[in-house]
Amino acid sequence: MDELYHDNGKETFLVHYRKGPSYQMTTSHFHTTYEFFYMMDGQRKFFIKDRTLIIEGGDIVVVAPNVLHRTTSAETPEYERLVVNVHESYLPEGGGSRSEVLRPLYERDYVLLRRGAYESSGVDALAGEMIREVRSGKPGFEAYAQALTTQLLIACCRLLPEEEEQPPAHNPMHERIFEVVRYINGHYAEELTLQKLGGKLYVSPYSISRSFKEATGFTFVEYVNSVRVKEAITLLLGTTLKVNVIARKVGFGSVTHFGRVFREVTGHAPLFYRKESQVREEVSADTRRSAAKRVK
Repeated sequence: MDELYHDNGKETFLVHYRKGPSYQMTTSHFHTTYEFFYMMDGQRKFFIKDRTLIIEGGDIVVVAPNVLHRTTSAETPEYERLVVNVHESYLPEGGGSRSEVLRPLYERDYVLLRRGAYESSGVDALAGEMIREVRSGKPGFEAYAQALTTQLLIACCRLLPEEEEQPPAHNPMHERIFEVVRYINGHYAEELTLQKLGGKLYVSPYSISRSFKEATGFTFVEYVNSVRVKEAITLLLGTTLKVNVIARKVGFGSVTHFGRVFREVTGHAPLFYRKESQVREEVSADTRRSAAKRVK
């Protein structure tokens, strides 16, 4: 297996290249960064928000911050892929605000480019250059890799088809499971059990339990907890609400249970994201001051 991993230690820029046997992601996956996922060879199942896509060699997915997703093994046993996570603060601005050229990233939960719908040679060259640069570890390699990431994201936005791809057809049971997923996404603050959802959506609790992971990559409980934690992070970053209030708002019966699940899902205590929010505000203030100086 060939693997390359670089993390800047701030959870704002990460490069992960992997070539080898297919594997199952064991953790829930969402983050405050944009994720560029380039399937260079092979095949993966890619669950995003409320649907599962089959991603094949040459396909590109860019996932927006805090959108729940997970990849799982498909039929192909070997695969090669490049994943880059980058925080919005590293992306170019236009006139002191979000760059127009990256507008599709800011308006969608994810963007998808299929092999054959774009000329891949430019993307291949940029991806290969990034892998070589990070592997070399030369002075300034991280800044160079971030510049390459910007080029990749701009290329994706410029190549993006005007119409979004329609959801692929699934077997009837999977379609019912995605109904359950959409219900959870909209009612995460309520009490959610297999019995309750089965009664509301006319699906047997046994069928939900048996088919949920096959369709999404998550167990039922794992998905509910992940959605609730994701929404809690949004509140931690965007409000001054106390942790116990946030716990109740996203559907947890006790702050103790909330804290335990939160750490299991994210690897951090809830207040880690409150501190991150403060850092982001400071960075934004510095950016505004710098922009004002340039105008003067």
